[in-house]
Amino acid sequence: MERRNYALVTGGSRGIGRAICIALAHDLNYPVLINYQSNAKAAEETRELIAANGGEAEIIRFDVSNQVETHEQLAHWKSQHPDDLIEVIVNNAGITRDGLFMWMENDDWNQVVQTSLNGFYNVTKFLIQDLLRHRYGRIINVASVSGAKGTAGQTNYSAAKAGLIGATKALAQEVAKRNITVNAVAPGFIETDMTSALDEKELKKLIPLNRFGKAEEVADLVSFLASRKASYITGEIIHINGGIYS
Repeated sequence: MERRNYALVTGGSRGIGRAICIALAHDLNYPVLINYQSNAKAAEETRELIAANGGEAEIIRFDVSNQVETHEQLAHWKSQHPDDLIEVIVNNAGITRDGLFMWMENDDWNQVVQTSLNGFYNVTKFLIQDLLRHRYGRIINVASVSGAKGTAGQTNYSAAKAGLIGATKALAQEVAKRNITVNAVAPGFIETDMTSALDEKELKKLIPLNRFGKAEEVADLVSFLASRKASYITGEIIHINGGIYS
C-alpha cells in the first residue's frame, strides 16, 4: 500500500489552529489530523470546512500537556495507519492564564507551561524518530510576540513561548542533516477567541499597520513553511505582528 503523508495540528479546532488546518489541506493537499482537547463540536466544524473544500481530515483527541494520553492516542493512530507518516507537525496548542506575577497561582504557571512548552515536547518527541528515518519533515511551532519581547501580565505565557523559541532554534540544528526543518511563527494580536476580550480599538493604535491580524494570515505563513518552497529556512522565528515588534 502506498504511504500517505499527513499533517498534524495541535489545538486545531478553533482560531489560528483551525485556519492552519484549512490552509494545509487546501494549499498542500495534506490529509490533516485535527487535534483538540475539549471542544468536539468545534473540531467537527473544522473537519467539515475542510471536507467542503474537497480536503480530507481526521479528528484526534488528546491533551498535549498529558504525555501518557498524547502517546496513547498517537500510538493508536499509528497502529491504524501502519504505512502512513505524520511528516508535518504544527505545535499550536496553547492556553493563557493571565495575571500579575506576584499574584500568579502555581496552577496558572504550570498549566500554561505544560501546554505550550511540554506539549511541544510530548508531541514532537513521540513523532520525530519517524521523520528522522524518513529523512524529511516540517516542524512548525506557534510561538508569540510575548515570547520574544515579554508581555506584562503574561509572565507564564511569555516564559512558555520563549522556551518554545529556544527549543525551535536548538532542535533545528540537531535535525537539519536529515532534511527536517524546524521553525516558529510569532503572531502578535490576531483576531481569535483568545483576543476577543481585549480592547482592540485602543491596542491597534500601538500597531503600525493599525489593525489586528487575521488567523488566515498566520495560516498562510505556516503553510509556506510546511511547503517544499521553504526548504532552506530553518531555526527561524518569523514575526507576524503588523510591525508592533521585530
